[in-house]
Amino acid sequence: MHVQASLRSLGPVAGGAAAVVAALLAAVGDRGTLVGYTATPENSATSRIHATATAGLSPAEVAAYRALMPPFDPATTPCSPTMGALSEAIRTHRDAHRSHHPQTSWAAIGRHARRITERHPYDCHLGPDSPLGRLYDLDARVLMLGVPMANFTAFHLADLRMPDVPLREYRCRGAEGWISFKAPELDDLHFGALGAQVLREAEGVTTGEIGGAPCRLVPVREAVDLAERILRRSRA
Repeated sequence: MHVQASLRSLGPVAGGAAAVVAALLAAVGDRGTLVGYTATPENSATSRIHATATAGLSPAEVAAYRALMPPFDPATTPCSPTMGALSEAIRTHRDAHRSHHPQTSWAAIGRHARRITERHPYDCHLGPDSPLGRLYDLDARVLMLGVPMANFTAFHLADLRMPDVPLREYRCRGAEGWISFKAPELDDLHFGALGAQVLREAEGVTTGEIGGAPCRLVPVREAVDLAERILRRSRA
């Protein structure tokens, strides 16, 4: 189970994020796997976060800013604050495995953790050969815990099935220095509208409430396949 969560929406939780991780692990059981997205866009010279941080700086100031960016280390680099406290709690769990992508890593705990995270090519941020693709292969569920469908990361899999997906240059600071590679351009600005359409047509989505947070349990495969059909209809 992949969890995307806003802990703030839950209200006060004794034990914080670590306690929520423990509860989710108990829910999935010994045969299940808990997965979090632990991306680090701050160490990329081509991310929106980097563009915002360096806006208005001179070339020399940008170079100085980049020189201070620490290299990505899957064992120690915290995930981005934009990923949330729960993803960081999954990453730091004693039994967690983490993929080695310097910009879009994932962490997992449980039965399929190694299988999900062991392979993550640079040119496949969030595509079929990434941990996200293996969640699709495993017919996993995504727990949207106080988070809207506009943030449903798996929609990238549907986007990447479209014809003529543009490529762009990416540059990240990995463990061995700066890495440049070409990969599909990623965009999530349309996910809100796409998510609303998917929810209207999906049959396997379960809704509920945990604490003060509205929740959805969404089958990855059904949501992605529906999103692909919706995108293709919109282009027809």
